[in-house]
Amino acid sequence: MADRATPNLPSRDFGTTEAFYGALGFECGWRDNGWMILTRGAVQLEFFPYPDLDPAKSSFGCCIRLDDMPAMHRQAVEVGVPQTSNGFPRISDPRRELSGLDIAYLVDPDGTLVRLVQND
Repeated sequence: MADRATPNLPSRDFGTTEAFYGALGFECGWRDNGWMILTRGAVQLEFFPYPDLDPAKSSFGCCIRLDDMPAMHRQAVEVGVPQTSNGFPRISDPRRELSGLDIAYLVDPDGTLVRLVQND
């Protein structure tokens, strides 16, 4: 297995988190009362319980680098993730950043910022 990192992100409710990411193509690989692991292909996100998290004050975030970021963006829009600049959850339109990367910004129900980055 190649070296890798997996983000550890907060979840106020594992059922809500699993349903949200499940609509984006993630499947549950492990879940108990203290930990949940969701996977989508080679992407793995791990979640810990944080029932008192205020999404408006969350500073959690991660990047997912994708071979077809526009497809994941379309999927998020198709399953009803709002395209707005506030609220939880939400998603932005993809755009070319000053870095030269194409990025869409997904915010999950717990206020975690997930940058969807198109691989070069």
